[in-house]
Amino acid sequence: MVPRLSASLGPLGGLATGLLAVACGGGGPSPSGPSEPPVPTYSVTATVFYDQNANGQLDANENTRVPGVEVVIGTGTGRSAPGTGIATVTGIREGALTAAVRTESLPTYFQPPQPAPIQVPGGAAEVRIPLTLPTGDNNPNLYLGYGDSITYGDGSSDKQGYVLKLQNLLGPHFVRAWGRPGTNSAEGATRTRVTLGWFDPAFLLILYGTNDWQNQACQKQGPSACFTIDSLRSIIEDAKDRDTLPVLATIIPVNPSLAPAGRNAWYDDMNGRIKALAQEQRVTLADLNAEFKASGSLPGLFADDVHPNDAGYQVMAQGWFKALTRARSAAASSSPRFGFRL
Repeated sequence: MVPRLSASLGPLGGLATGLLAVACGGGGPSPSGPSEPPVPTYSVTATVFYDQNANGQLDANENTRVPGVEVVIGTGTGRSAPGTGIATVTGIREGALTAAVRTESLPTYFQPPQPAPIQVPGGAAEVRIPLTLPTGDNNPNLYLGYGDSITYGDGSSDKQGYVLKLQNLLGPHFVRAWGRPGTNSAEGATRTRVTLGWFDPAFLLILYGTNDWQNQACQKQGPSACFTIDSLRSIIEDAKDRDTLPVLATIIPVNPSLAPAGRNAWYDDMNGRIKALAQEQRVTLADLNAEFKASGSLPGLFADDVHPNDAGYQVMAQGWFKALTRARSAAASSSPRFGFRL
């Protein structure tokens, strides 16, 4: 069963005042001549958007605005705002210039356009900056969660898990979940191509490995002897082959009050290998395990021994959202390298 979901600042007044410095006891020399006039500068408004069909134009159906992107015009810079994707670039001197973006400020996988010529002053009232995603003919703005019963939503009051919560963070974007209770990563790897063929998603949110611990070879011989990493690599490569952008998650912890001792230590070991795999494959990492551990008491985030409750699924949604929207520069400092209308 697959859950299906659709998904001003006021003016700041200021009063400029001139300051006259008066020296006591004798005064100073008089000015030798008139001062140089200030160099005039200008402001330009830029809208940063997701160009779904990569035609360089803002079409009527392209409603995704990308926040947090640094726009550069001449010597001026501005950052696109949440909700509108609008950046106001100030301090620009006149001339024939270009409008560009700093690539390191882009969210995961977004590609910058070529710098666009602009005349200041006298150019367009608004500069439109199109960003693209290398997703081929897949459905734009479709995110597919892929995993086991946690992705399926077991333990949540609405049976939707993190899906609706993530969609609320992403804005009007389409999120689906395809999870099968009780499955492990090896079983997931056998179905990736078929599942991608059903949905043609732009993004694949991969969370597998919780049930791998139950395999006796994995449990007794440790993560190095387990099939998890090979299975996840296969899922990632299948996604890449279909121009779907993989986002790989670390395994969330289990409830330490109910789960066997040592299970979370096993996950910690495996998660180190998952992080290395993300680096090897150059895909975005969502460190959901770290998000859980940073949220306080783990037992309060679970409905049973392994399934999150509503609070836990909210942590998951925030972890996915962080991975999808953080700038390349921030991602590089914490995880491997690899637009939302908020």
